[in-house]
Amino acid sequence: MPVILAIESSCDETSVAICNNGKITANVIANQTIHENYGGVIPELASRVHQQNIVPVIQQALIDANVDKKELNAVAFTRGPGLLGSLLVGVSFAKSFALALDLPLISVNHMHAHILAHFIDEPKPAFPFLCLTVSGGHTQIVLVRDYFDMEIVGETLDDAAGEAFDKTAKILNLPYPGGPLIDKHAKLGNPLAFKFPEPQIKDLNYSFSGLKTSILYFIRKQEKENPDFISEHLNDICASVQYSIVHILLNKLRKAAKAYGIKEIAIAGGVSANSGLRAALQERAEESGWNVYIPAFEYCTDNAAMIAIAGYQKYLNGDFVEQDVAPISRMNF
Repeated sequence: MPVILAIESSCDETSVAICNNGKITANVIANQTIHENYGGVIPELASRVHQQNIVPVIQQALIDANVDKKELNAVAFTRGPGLLGSLLVGVSFAKSFALALDLPLISVNHMHAHILAHFIDEPKPAFPFLCLTVSGGHTQIVLVRDYFDMEIVGETLDDAAGEAFDKTAKILNLPYPGGPLIDKHAKLGNPLAFKFPEPQIKDLNYSFSGLKTSILYFIRKQEKENPDFISEHLNDICASVQYSIVHILLNKLRKAAKAYGIKEIAIAGGVSANSGLRAALQERAEESGWNVYIPAFEYCTDNAAMIAIAGYQKYLNGDFVEQDVAPISRMNF
């Protein structure tokens, strides 16, 4: 019954989780508020805050799980992709911690872990399934045949959906992080108030740069006619933008489900916390007869529980790495 400590430090959350025989017994996340002053994540600042957070976060996770470090059987960590300085903190600590306690190391791909977060709680998807992974840096449709047998069948060619949310928020003068604020205002607006073009991209791939540009030009044009346009129509703008992004995401997902004949459908990543995407997916599921899997909110954004559950599966396979392992900012899927 392995007890695994997992570390996630790919961006601006320092997180540590404990997995006891496949069950998450602790999942501690320390968020970084310093980046709010700059309108985005500053890599150098992120790595410094990780250094400050990692020891107390590990200590808290062990307390929450009621586990002594001598009871641990392995240390899992995010190797990549992510910000190199941030990854270095997590990887270096994992290596040192494992070396001191003579524990094996488990390297985890951050994007695999987002998908495997679906195996933390019930219900769990059956293989094969399609997973729409949507975050600030990635938008992918992944065919999942087994825990680590995954294939990207569609992905963004430029901006990710999360970037479209965040850049729209910046255009609307909303504070960082803007994605959740767009979701909040969208709940109060009319999603059909304003129409934005849907990119016509081949196959199952995405593009959001054109949508972002069209939103920018639309706002500029309206502000010339009415300088108070944003403040007077903020809820409708947010609802319309969210509707467009969700519509683009699910149209491709529907095509993928039809192409592969799969009705087991999951979403993952930070944007999977978006209420509009969750509601629209449930509606599409009823229309198409899909079995839909949506992770709990705490497992959508970056967290160590997903690293722990991925590490647990690797532990069962005896998939360990040596002490010479190094972080990779751009890691192959």
